[in-house]
Amino acid sequence: MEKVITEPPRNPFTDSATASRATSIQINSCASQRSEGPSSSGLRPLARRRLQSYRLKGEYEQPWKDDPRLYRTRCGNYIIWGCIAVGIVLSGYINYSVTRKVPKQSYCLILDDHFQTLDTNVWNHEVQVNGFGNGVFDWTTSDNQNSYVDAEGLHIVPTLTTETTKITSDQILDGFSLNLTKAHGDGSCTGTSNDECSVRSNHTLGTILPPVRSARLNTRGTKSIRYGRVEVTAKFPTGDWLWPAIWMMPVNDTYGSWPASGEIDIAESRGNDVNYPLDGRDVISSSMHWGPTAQTDSFWRATRGKALRRTDFSQGFHIFGLQWSQDYLFTYVDSPLQQVLYWTFEKDRTMWEKGVFAGMTINSSLVRDPWSSHGRPNTPFDQPFYLVLNVAVGGRNGWFRDGVGNKPWTDSGNSALDFYEALPTWYPTWPNSSSRGMTVQSVRMWQEGACP
Repeated sequence: MEKVITEPPRNPFTDSATASRATSIQINSCASQRSEGPSSSGLRPLARRRLQSYRLKGEYEQPWKDDPRLYRTRCGNYIIWGCIAVGIVLSGYINYSVTRKVPKQSYCLILDDHFQTLDTNVWNHEVQVNGFGNGVFDWTTSDNQNSYVDAEGLHIVPTLTTETTKITSDQILDGFSLNLTKAHGDGSCTGTSNDECSVRSNHTLGTILPPVRSARLNTRGTKSIRYGRVEVTAKFPTGDWLWPAIWMMPVNDTYGSWPASGEIDIAESRGNDVNYPLDGRDVISSSMHWGPTAQTDSFWRATRGKALRRTDFSQGFHIFGLQWSQDYLFTYVDSPLQQVLYWTFEKDRTMWEKGVFAGMTINSSLVRDPWSSHGRPNTPFDQPFYLVLNVAVGGRNGWFRDGVGNKPWTDSGNSALDFYEALPTWYPTWPNSSSRGMTVQSVRMWQEGACP
């Protein structure tokens, strides 16, 4: 005879209510599986239990409503919400009032170049071999292998001298004269001195030809602004010891030679990877250079940087911008809201005072204020400036600091020679494509004021 189990074994770790509930569920389950009607054992499915409300019905006392503390609490809440509302209204009014006072400055677009071609009516090549005062190791050329335009835009690409000329590695090191002068050379040099336009390699003296060729383009004499805006959409290069830069120089040395007439660096970087201790290609910096002499350049007082997270400036295009007026100057990345450097020209404090030049001496002589006769708080940044785009290589000015990141040369030694001899260590970090260079998608410049 079949034995019907009506109650499962009791779990010693449950209470009686739980056990009873489990039993009911099991019995109900068994019954429903057998049939919808009465089973052979006489069990019927249990009726579903209706949910029952436990809310009180009828009238009942609510003594807390008569508690005076409830009234005080409500009053306190009303006061808090009232203060919040007043604060929002006042904040909106203040912002509106301040916005109304901001002058509506107009700008005139003077350059909008998307580089369908390289417009030689706008862009000039600087061709020199002496390092432009920074001791960089590249020979800047007008060769279309170092600067060219394609569907991406303008490319400024460094190449080994042995790759793009007939000069051999042995000639770079010794016994070869490179002459770009108009008198006895090919006439391509844009410099004004023999040092800028010619060099002879001499292994005994440690003098070599520039081991790398690159390009440097500017708008001097074609497009310049005195106050206004600049936006350059560009992608920076990949490769150790590369130095891309987007910057501005004065059209005239109104207050004297560099840096007395100023310099504005919109964006500079290094091609080294993100592990480089002095910031690699994930960081850009902006600076202002000014000072009575090169030795007193006060750029470090006006230098700021901006870093990217989880990427770097060689992975995509970014807008590098400048906004400049007689009252302020600031640089930014992608949006004016993402500022890098912000500098205010205070009416009661000149750039001489901001640079703290008073009392400085050069060769036991006090430096003089080259800007005092003009009386403007923003001098020397009160003159027209033009734009410069370039990719330099190495250098002896401290941009790549000695002893940091396995730097293969020292600024005080035979720098270019040491750099060239270390080619097997740094050249593999340069891509074979245009990624070793800076790609410029567009350049836009606005002059402050309405168009004529």
